[in-house]
This record gives sequence, C-alpha cells and structure tokens, in this order.
Amino acid sequence: MNFEKLHLDEMRRCYCASSIEINGQLNVILASEDPESPCIAYSGEHFDVKETIWNDRGGCMSIIPIPNKENEFLAVNEFYLKVTPSLSKLVWGKRTESGWEIKDVQSLPYLHRFDIYDVNGVNYVIAATIARSKESKEDWSHPGQVYISKLPDDPSEGLEFTEILDGCFRNHGYSRGYDESGRVVGYFGSDSGITKITPPYAGNEWKCEIIMEGNISEIALVDIDNDGVEEIMTIEEFHGNRVQIYKRIDDHYTKVWTYEPEIDFAHSLVGCKLAGKNSFVVGIRRVDSELFVVQHNNGKYEVTVVEKNVGPANLAVVNREQDDLIIAANHTASEAAVYQVTQ
Repeated sequence: MNFEKLHLDEMRRCYCASSIEINGQLNVILASEDPESPCIAYSGEHFDVKETIWNDRGGCMSIIPIPNKENEFLAVNEFYLKVTPSLSKLVWGKRTESGWEIKDVQSLPYLHRFDIYDVNGVNYVIAATIARSKESKEDWSHPGQVYISKLPDDPSEGLEFTEILDGCFRNHGYSRGYDESGRVVGYFGSDSGITKITPPYAGNEWKCEIIMEGNISEIALVDIDNDGVEEIMTIEEFHGNRVQIYKRIDDHYTKVWTYEPEIDFAHSLVGCKLAGKNSFVVGIRRVDSELFVVQHNNGKYEVTVVEKNVGPANLAVVNREQDDLIIAANHTASEAAVYQVTQ
C-alpha cells in the first residue's frame, strides 16, 4: 500500500473525523473537542476547499449524516468530562444556500457516541452515554446507558429517548455492524464487555446481548482473514494499552493477536477495506502516537505504520474507485489530515 498525506489544517485537540456528501460532492469533516472551536468541511480534488460549519462550539464527539436526507447531519456538541453538570447535546446541521444552519436538538447528559439507523424505513437515533452522572473527571461510580428515539423529519422538534440498556460503566466503545441479512446492528463496549444491540426489524423490541466479556474501551469488526466470519479488534481497558484481535472459535471469542509495541491511550479503531483488502486501522494517542494498519497476509497478521507522532483521536475511512481515504483527527499533533491510500 501507498499512503499520501494531505495536511488540511492545524486544529487544536482535533477530535471528530467524518464525511458527508454535499450536493453530490464528498466533503470530509473534522472538528475539535475544545470549547468554542471549529468544525470544517473540506472538499475538492485535494480537499483544499474549506467551509466552516461552526467556529463557536466544541465538545464534538461524532458527526453522522442523516440517512435518506441530503446535506443534513446530527452531531454531539458540548461533551466535556471535566464539566458537571454535563452540557452534552445533539445538534442538527443543514446545508442551505446561505451556508450551514445549526440547531440544538436534544440535551442528554454525558452523551458520547450515537448513530442513526434506518429500521424498516424509519430513522432511529441510538445514543450512548459514558456515565449517568459524574462528580469529577475521574468519577466512574455511575454507569452509562443506551437510549433510542425516533428521529422526526424536523429534528429541532426534539427527541423522546427511551432507555434500552443500563449498567454500562465507562460506556465508551461503539461500532456499527451488520447482521447476516445486511441490516445494521450496533456493538457497544464498556466494563461490561461488548453488547450487541439489534433493532426491531421484526416485532417491537430492541434486543441487547453480551457477546464478549472484558473491560472494552473500543471495538471494530471486519473479516480480516477472509474466512467468512468477522473478527473483533478491541482496545482494552478504558483508554487502554492493549490492542487485540479476537476470533470466533466454537461459539466463543478467542484472542489470536496482540499489538506488541508499547502503547498508551489507544483510542480509535476502524474495520474496513483498504486497497482492496480487509483491514483494521488504529490510532494511538501516546508514546509513539502512531497511526497503523493491520492486515492478514499469508497466514500472518502484518502491521504497517502509516505515521508516528500524530495521535489520532478518531478515524474514518471512505472507499472510492481510484483510492481510499483515511480521515484522521490527529489529536496529539493538533492536526486535521487525510491519507490517500492506493495499492
């Protein structure tokens, strides 16, 4: 694989990495977690066309395009572990002829991760709080939850969240997955392990089942060895120092690989295709602060270090015909970046 880096911007505490199509054109989006900080969309052949989405908000954890809508997304704003009571909320972004319009949607204390699922033609927001409440940044005595709500056509009408899962201490990890029919499911990681949540494609109940135990900080899934069954990559424990791969053997997940170099504050995982091969992409925030790729070749797990001293807080991958893109919120380097990947 070949990697060509595009440095987009200096961005202090760059945290969120995402993408959206605006009027049919790909825009990569990067945002800061700092208060009153920018969120910027980059487009064009070399992503050198910049448009500010906001420059007076912060605590941006995630940005998710709204399914079956054009030029609209939801995002988390004002997530700060050090702030009590929590200010976390969902906001709605809509691209208009005069630029971006941002409206508050719903407050939810310590909202950290969320996604939007199309369930039988109805959009649902599934939202995970890292804790119910906190007395300080290091207080983890209260568990997090997972909530769901239908998403109205006008999100500014607000959401009516229903709790579907409780007892998730340090409820940090999330990955979108798919069932055997190609329908979306969610995987959530906490000190309770990995919980798989299946929407009510048939019936009225959201199904929650623990599929693996452990203190799981982050999750990604891909069939890295191409045997027809997805493997799971984890970061353990919370903001931890272990990156590992588990394989499903005899109906149990068994650890088959561990990243050997010293690491600290591992934070971001993506399961995807890169240069036509199933891959995991990983971001570490301390020690060597590396961005690396794991693939399975000739019966062995192989690591390619893309760059050190960047410390991605979050990563997103976009597959295109001519190349693949790794969108990197390089937190340690205070940098918004894209890596173009070719064979």
